[in-house]
Amino acid sequence: MSSPDREVRAARNGSARDTTRPQARRPVVAVTGAARGVGALLTQRLAASEEVRRVVAIDERRGDVPEAQWHVLDVRDPAIAEKLRGADVVVHLALDLDLETDPAARTAYNVRGTQTVLTAAAAAGVHRVVLCTSAMVYGALPDNDVPLAEDAELRATAEATGVGDLLEIERLARRAPRAHPGLNVTVLRPAVLVGGTDTALTRYFESPRLLVVAGSRPTWQFCHVEDLVSALEFAALEKAEGELAVGCDGWLEQEEVEELTGIRRMELPSAVALGAASRLHRLGLTPSPAGDLEYTMHPWVVSGSRLHAAGWRPRWTNEEVLAELLAEAAGRHTVAGRRLGRKDATAAGAAGATVALLGAAAVVRRARKARRRL
Repeated sequence: MSSPDREVRAARNGSARDTTRPQARRPVVAVTGAARGVGALLTQRLAASEEVRRVVAIDERRGDVPEAQWHVLDVRDPAIAEKLRGADVVVHLALDLDLETDPAARTAYNVRGTQTVLTAAAAAGVHRVVLCTSAMVYGALPDNDVPLAEDAELRATAEATGVGDLLEIERLARRAPRAHPGLNVTVLRPAVLVGGTDTALTRYFESPRLLVVAGSRPTWQFCHVEDLVSALEFAALEKAEGELAVGCDGWLEQEEVEELTGIRRMELPSAVALGAASRLHRLGLTPSPAGDLEYTMHPWVVSGSRLHAAGWRPRWTNEEVLAELLAEAAGRHTVAGRRLGRKDATAAGAAGATVALLGAAAVVRRARKARRRL
C-alpha cells in the first residue's frame, strides 16, 4: 500500500497524525496543588487545551475541574510516585507561603513536598518537572542591576517570609538533574504576584501611607496570576526551559506608584523602620519579618528575556496590575503587615499608624512583665 493510501486509511480509522501538531506528542501533565490558587487556574487551562492529552490533578482535596483525573493525597506521601506514572510533565504548585502559617510547619511542607515530588517524578519516568518560586530569590539589594538577568546570582537571604524555603527549592531544582539523569527541571520566578494573593508585598498597598525608607530606591514590577498561569503552561508544553523570570514588561518607580495609587508616603530613617519591623515581628504583633521590608527598599526587577525569546509575552502591564491590586485591597486596613479592623485603623490614624503599633508593642511588653510578677 502506498504512503498516501495508508494516510487515507488511517484517517478513516481516526488515527491519522496531524502533522502540524502530532497527537502522539501531546503530553500528559500532572499538577500538584491543583485544587487551589494558581494550581486550580492552571489545571483548568490545561484541561481546556488541545495541546494536552490528559491532566492529572493532585491535591489534598478534589477541585472543580471534572475533566482532570483527580488523586487526593498529600504531596509528601511517597505514594505520589504511582499517581505520576504515565505523566510526561509535572507542574509542582503545592506550596504554602501563607503569612500566618507557622514557619517551621511551612518549611516542612514546602521543602519535603518538593523533594518527594522530584524523587517520585524521576521514579515514575517523568521527563520534566516545572517548579515555581519567586523573583525574590535574587534578593533586593541596592547594587542590583535593573533589570536583573535570569542567570544573575541568587543573593537573597532567608530573612523574608518564605524566601528560605524558596532558596532551598532552587537548590533542589539544581541538584535533581544530577541525581536523576534525564530529568529536566524548569523553574519560574514571578515578580510581585497579584490576583487573589495575600503576601507582605500586596499588603503594602493596604496601608494608609506607603512606608518609604529614607535613602532607598524602590522599584515595582508585578506579575498577574493570569500571566503566570500562561507562562507555566508554556513551560509545561516544553516551549521554554531553564530558569525563567516572569513579570510585566518594565517597572514603576516609587513616585509613579504614589501618583497612580493616590496614597501618600511616610518616610522613616532606615534604623527606625527596620528596628520597628524587627521588634514588632519578634513580639508577634505582625506576621512579616524585617526582611520583607528590604523588598520595598531596593530593586529586584527582572527582564524576562528567556520567555520573551521563546515567544511568550505578558498580557498585563504594571499599571493594570497595580489597579487590580488596589481594587482587591479596597476596604482592607494594614499597618506594618498586620491587618487591622476598621475601628483599629480609624483609631490609629494614617500618620500615626506606625507610632500606634509601636505603642501596642510597649503595652504587650508591660502586660508580659505584669504576668511574670503574678
